[in-house]
Amino acid sequence: MRKTASPDRLKFISPQLPRLVETPPESDDWIHEIKYDGYRTQVIIDWDGARAYTKTGIDWTSRYWPIVTAAEALGARSAIIDGEVIAPTPNGAPDFHALRSAMAWNAERLAFVAFDLLHLDGKDLRALPSVERRAMLWDLVKPADGIIQFSQRIAAGCRQPSQTELLDSSSRRTHSALGSLGTWTNLDATIALIKWRKAHWCSSLGSP
Repeated sequence: MRKTASPDRLKFISPQLPRLVETPPESDDWIHEIKYDGYRTQVIIDWDGARAYTKTGIDWTSRYWPIVTAAEALGARSAIIDGEVIAPTPNGAPDFHALRSAMAWNAERLAFVAFDLLHLDGKDLRALPSVERRAMLWDLVKPADGIIQFSQRIAAGCRQPSQTELLDSSSRRTHSALGSLGTWTNLDATIALIKWRKAHWCSSLGSP
């Protein structure tokens, strides 16, 4: 009997990386999110289960096994999710110093904060605007209150913060799209993911 060939597994996509700037973009066509203290991670789900990769494409599935197990329960046939692995404290704040220890000795403490969806159920989503990808991501991970979480939007402007309220944040254009090689498709969007030190404290805007 001839065996049926298994379909190819989804492959790692090199992520867009932020660059440091002094001030955040302020136009209405930018989304601002908290930049969590953790490790950039790509979770890939396909017909043979889920895997987790570092930002350079190293397979850390065994280190992130609780996240991988949670990803397999999301209900997607296939997906590529971009995000950050963190070790949250009891109040939810990321503890970077505890991250390496958690990876080695207490992986159940890890959480994955998802902020982009590059592929879903056989469809490459990188040509879609980021707001559409984030809406599809929210539908996939909601209520996002367990091991897999969702990177909430924050508002630009608002009041001046205290020193303890300063946050690292990232920004991207609401209508930016990813090219086939993981690059942004037009020059206008080359600063679509920016790390900046917030000058104002902003409240969360909730899901996508």
